[in-house]
Amino acid sequence: MAVPPPPSKPAASSGPVSNVPEWSVGDLASALKRTLEDAFGHVRLRGEISGFRGQHSSGHAYFSLKDGSARIDAVVWKGTFNRLRQRPQEGLEVVATGRITTFPGKSSYQIVIETLEPAGIGAWMALLEERKRVLAAEGLFASERKRPIPYLPRIVGVVTSPTGAVIRDILHRLADRFARPVLVWPVRVQGEGAAEEIAAAIRGFNALVPGGAIPRPEVLIVARGGGSIEDLWAFNEECVVRAASESEIPLISAVGHETDTTLIDFVSDRRAPTPTGAAEMAVPVRADLVAEVVDLGRRQREAVQRRLDRERSDLRALVRAMPDVDAFLAGKRQRLDLAEARLGPALAGNARVFRLRVARLVERFARHPPTLALAQAQGRLARIGERPGAALRHDVARKGEGLSYLGRRLVLAREGTLGRVRAEQARSRDRLGALQARLVQAGDRLTERRADRLAGLAGLLGSLSYRAVLARGYALVRDAEGQPVRIAAQATPAMTLEFADGFVDVRRDEIQRGFRHGHGDSGSPRAPDPADAGLDPAPRKSAAKRAPPRKKGAAQEPQPEVAAATRQGTLFEL
Repeated sequence: MAVPPPPSKPAASSGPVSNVPEWSVGDLASALKRTLEDAFGHVRLRGEISGFRGQHSSGHAYFSLKDGSARIDAVVWKGTFNRLRQRPQEGLEVVATGRITTFPGKSSYQIVIETLEPAGIGAWMALLEERKRVLAAEGLFASERKRPIPYLPRIVGVVTSPTGAVIRDILHRLADRFARPVLVWPVRVQGEGAAEEIAAAIRGFNALVPGGAIPRPEVLIVARGGGSIEDLWAFNEECVVRAASESEIPLISAVGHETDTTLIDFVSDRRAPTPTGAAEMAVPVRADLVAEVVDLGRRQREAVQRRLDRERSDLRALVRAMPDVDAFLAGKRQRLDLAEARLGPALAGNARVFRLRVARLVERFARHPPTLALAQAQGRLARIGERPGAALRHDVARKGEGLSYLGRRLVLAREGTLGRVRAEQARSRDRLGALQARLVQAGDRLTERRADRLAGLAGLLGSLSYRAVLARGYALVRDAEGQPVRIAAQATPAMTLEFADGFVDVRRDEIQRGFRHGHGDSGSPRAPDPADAGLDPAPRKSAAKRAPPRKKGAAQEPQPEVAAATRQGTLFEL
């Protein structure tokens, strides 16, 4: 890929003029880096790891990949290194996937590795890692499942090929160390069906009954010689791993050489680097055991003898250090003699001290005999004989005066209190009278206001009532149910005429007949005569009787003929 040259700088005026562009070192390094990365990008590179010395202090890893003819620098960044499933190892042939780039600081190209896998077995290793992850998640590889190997098993069971060198190495090593009976379960250790045979052999040994016709082994060895990962794949099968995990007999795995690792190694109770090492783990060395027992016996005897000698020496030293009876009691006797010599003078001195004390007591009794003290006490008692009675009488008198004074104060206080109470009652009575007068006045004013308001409402009702209209000479026509008849179409056969002074019952056909007979020559209607209409004047009187009665004691009202035009209805009239 062609890279356009950078713009050239103008040449100095004094130097020769050239059309070759000038590059800076950084520009050239960047151009080479872009060209190399664009041309190759990601590549898969196969080679042998060389110069790997572990991770740098920064966490990155630097090494080289080489083959028979070339060498390329490689780098694995810290984050990528922690995610690698196959860690770099010196001399390991791998297939690396990464980006080709340059490092301008050294003017060299290198590969930045992103994934790393052993050459030729990438698929096998991926499958092995996935199966290992699944079985580990089930807890088959937990350290709590590991059981100790018996120190000296009576029977050793071996699962391997009967024709290979492995069984001969195991038997030879067992015979050299500690010859034990060996039960061999012949199986195929590679190829199709090998995994099923190995799993069946492990389960078959566990199915043997202790004390049966065929003795049950106390330890199992699953062994095979070295080989490629394809040759050892039978020991990575899930059926073999689960059979080993279910085994009740402690199991030692010895598959391949020391650098070979299979899944049965993780689930077994012990892993041996080689089949010979498995035999060494299964049994101890008999000669070493015998020598150790002899040595332990000798050490036991020597320890007992040394203990007896030490105890004997200690007893002799204690006996020598223990004094004899006379020497032990000599000091006690001397102390007793000294105490006896001091006892006589001490008793004499003590007697003198107590004798002097008694003499002083007798002298005190002589100077102050008890009779004199008794007489003095009786004199004091005689002198104070009348004082308690006098004091009591004085106190009674004083208390009586106090009570009298309190009684006088109480009487005065009672009179004062009664006076205050009477004055308070008088003031309360005056306040109550004033309040009662105010209440009566307020009631009267309220009654007057209500009466004035009622009178105003009565006047308003009279001015708005239909009876004022009737008083001006009109009449209200009602049907048989008492409802007003407003138009002729609402007229009924029986009706009532309401006047200002009473009611009159009429019939429609009689009214119509009366109107027909009442027209004069000029055609104007005349007032109907009750005799012409055939009406009885009694109903008018009876209607007048239905007028509401006046209140008892009310003032004499004017005659209807005189006051019809001025009379107004009240709230008490229907």
